[in-house]
Amino acid sequence: MAKRILVTGGARFIGSHLCDRLINEGNKVICLDNYFTGNKENIQHLLNHPNFEMVYHDVITPYHAEVDEIYNLACPASPIHYQYDAIKTIKTSILGVINMLGVAKQSNAKILQASTSEVYGDPVVHPQPESYWGNVNPIGIRSCYDEGKRCAETLCMDYHRQNQVKIKIIRIFNTYGSRMHPSDGRVVSNFIVQALKGEDITIYGDGSQTRSFQYVDDLIEGMIRMMQTEDDFIGPVNIGNPGEFTILELAREIIRLTDSPSKLIFKPLPSDDPQQRQPDISLAYEKLNRWRPEINLEEGLKRTIQYFKSL
Repeated sequence: MAKRILVTGGARFIGSHLCDRLINEGNKVICLDNYFTGNKENIQHLLNHPNFEMVYHDVITPYHAEVDEIYNLACPASPIHYQYDAIKTIKTSILGVINMLGVAKQSNAKILQASTSEVYGDPVVHPQPESYWGNVNPIGIRSCYDEGKRCAETLCMDYHRQNQVKIKIIRIFNTYGSRMHPSDGRVVSNFIVQALKGEDITIYGDGSQTRSFQYVDDLIEGMIRMMQTEDDFIGPVNIGNPGEFTILELAREIIRLTDSPSKLIFKPLPSDDPQQRQPDISLAYEKLNRWRPEINLEEGLKRTIQYFKSL
């Protein structure tokens, strides 16, 4: 049966892929976005679809709609964007989730909160299970995002306990794919753009820090499955690819796949940059119908490089 679904941040990289999937499954989708990091081009192909509605709106301001489900993805997610206006970022995380939890409460809707691996900070537990409480600097330059997302999880739990709102919490690990903004400051898009232009590839630190990279299609599948779980499973649950790569390995792989003449240059590591990041996805595998990423790094990078070539 078709549902009426609200997607905040729906014109952004991940949100637009989610809108595609929900529309393709026959649902009615309200896409809410203020285009701060979203892009109308990402959802241009949906604008004339009878089941799609684009609403220009900032989640910091209250919003009302009768819906069955809410995917709350609204928040800048790359350091260059969330540090641009730190106060706005933390308002988006906190006021935004309060407003969306209010919609969920009024509509008796289920709400999925897109949290982040950044809630683990610079982890001292590796890989990171959901039971780990994290190692986060509350007064650093990244804390507007890290602590904003941590507080958003708190608010979800309190609305669930106090008002019986049906919640789902996922923690998203590094995700990449088509529709990433070329200048969003994320490591995959940075490296691909530099490689395609034949520019030096900028590595911060010595490149030994690790990340786990998940292709966007795998994330969307995990999100859909999480929303479909029974109401008594609320998470949080890690959605990420457990394959762990150093930043140096990523740079060399992108140079190889683009056949680029780019050289590597090294710059100082930014403040509070995590040294390790790798999800423990055993809970996702158990609870989300054996979910695990299907697209390996090489295949995902090939698709993403092709997208950036087409721009």
